[in-house]
Amino acid sequence: MAIAGKPRTLDTRRIGSLDVSIVGLGCNNFGRKLDEQATTAVVHAALDAGITFFDTADIYGETKSEVFLGRALGKRRDDVVIATKFGMAIDDRRRGARPEYVRQAAEDSLRRLSTDRIDLYQLHQPDPAVPIAETLGALDDLVRAGKVREIGCSNFSADQIREAEAAVRPGAARFVSVQNEYSLLHRDPERDVLPECERLGLAFLPYFPLASGLLTGKYRRGRPAPAGSRLAPGGRYADSLNDRNLELVESLLECAATRGHSLVDLAVSWLLVRPSVASVIAGATSPEQVRINAAAASWQLSPAELAEIDALLKDAV
Repeated sequence: MAIAGKPRTLDTRRIGSLDVSIVGLGCNNFGRKLDEQATTAVVHAALDAGITFFDTADIYGETKSEVFLGRALGKRRDDVVIATKFGMAIDDRRRGARPEYVRQAAEDSLRRLSTDRIDLYQLHQPDPAVPIAETLGALDDLVRAGKVREIGCSNFSADQIREAEAAVRPGAARFVSVQNEYSLLHRDPERDVLPECERLGLAFLPYFPLASGLLTGKYRRGRPAPAGSRLAPGGRYADSLNDRNLELVESLLECAATRGHSLVDLAVSWLLVRPSVASVIAGATSPEQVRINAAAASWQLSPAELAEIDALLKDAV
């Protein structure tokens, strides 16, 4: 139990040279669902819960996520690891992975975050129009200049990870992490991306670990989705709310409940069993959600429990 008035601590794992809490805070809601005041409350709750890894991107909240995060951290900036991303289109000019844009995007993110360095700078998605060697060269320049500590990629296939590794110049910065979607209900990375991360010694960062909310327990069979939620009719991820997934949710809920745990506990702890997973990036829209996500990492799943879960998920891909 945390001591009153003192922040909790979470176990840490490594992303390259960086030590990060095993649960991170995804900042995609900042500037979109959350205004600056609400963002500050969530960030402070994360710090109190022992979270030291904050993952944002230049496109989140139409660039406001970085601004709100930087302001909320304030003097606590040196206590945390900040990860941000570039490459997805902010507008017609600010997009892609051309070397000149990599440098501009980094400077823009540094300014918005009110910091002098980005701890983990990630290419948000592959850019087929730019050879990866050129992008890596620009990222290496940023590392040598002290503006970036480590570099990573997101939404890369195993082939693209191998291509990037082969393109690194001797002594230059290389990707140390891969951030892709991964959860109990989305297991694609197990086919080849996770094995490739293990082979190359790369940290894996699962995003959407709660399957856009489906693994929170608020979506149940025979009940309508909460109005305005991501999975409500017309929502961005409404297709996920299908009979197959809802049946799996019921089975997983029962599995967790019989052991005195929540579905969130199961979703987070199951991911942390994977040796390549460095931190489970979970978003939150309230301090209470932050506390729930941070506490979820405490369940040490036994081999028997993992076998039962695997049996339940045998058809999930």
